[in-house]
Amino acid sequence: MLSKVVTKEEALSKFCDGQTIMFSDWHGEFAADDLIDGVLEKGVKDIKAIAVSAGMPDLGVGKLIEAKRVKSLITTHIAFNPCAKEQMFAGELDVEFSPQGTFSERIRCGGFGLGGCLTPTGLGTEVEEGKQKFNINGKEYLLELPLRADIALIKATKADTAGNLYFRMTSGAIADSMAFAADTVIVEVEELVELGELGPEEVHVPAPIVDMVYVRTGQKRHTCPLWQRLRAKAEGRDK
Repeated sequence: MLSKVVTKEEALSKFCDGQTIMFSDWHGEFAADDLIDGVLEKGVKDIKAIAVSAGMPDLGVGKLIEAKRVKSLITTHIAFNPCAKEQMFAGELDVEFSPQGTFSERIRCGGFGLGGCLTPTGLGTEVEEGKQKFNINGKEYLLELPLRADIALIKATKADTAGNLYFRMTSGAIADSMAFAADTVIVEVEELVELGELGPEEVHVPAPIVDMVYVRTGQKRHTCPLWQRLRAKAEGRDK
């Protein structure tokens, strides 16, 4: 099987202005840090981002938001990134909020060719504005449309040269769904192994789904700087 391992420059050649990009990080954790920095350096702008959150100003997709490279964002919340909040209220960032379960299901629908999902979540709130409603067996549901992207930018713990992916613990919580819901799947990995070194139970996303594998040169990180910051603040160590 042909190797899908590429250089940073080859991976970055796929990014251009105005693309819809899915980011697999959670509040900046599990982020494809090297490639996000590369997108910044390349000057890509007007990104339509899809991410669980707006990250933090110096973590994950939050770095692109802080630099005002993101035009719109579909997300579950922006609480940890004051830059996103300021840009939203200033009319510089178009934010669509989607409840987290609905968000995940919309991505799954996008990846598996479904026309959307029906959910009661959001009924009677601003979430239902402009959406179709269906009554099934006397119960009302909202139709939530699928989400797809031009690129899914994913961080994985390990990959083999063919592109089979392994995620450590919960780091693949949304990445595995995003991998199926994009035209091009680019993965930044901490460790590269040869084909056959991953056991069947370790293959969380199969190779045919993945287009490019880039081996990161930045720091390998199994700690969580977000929660470290929150703990330090609670203990009075971070004023």
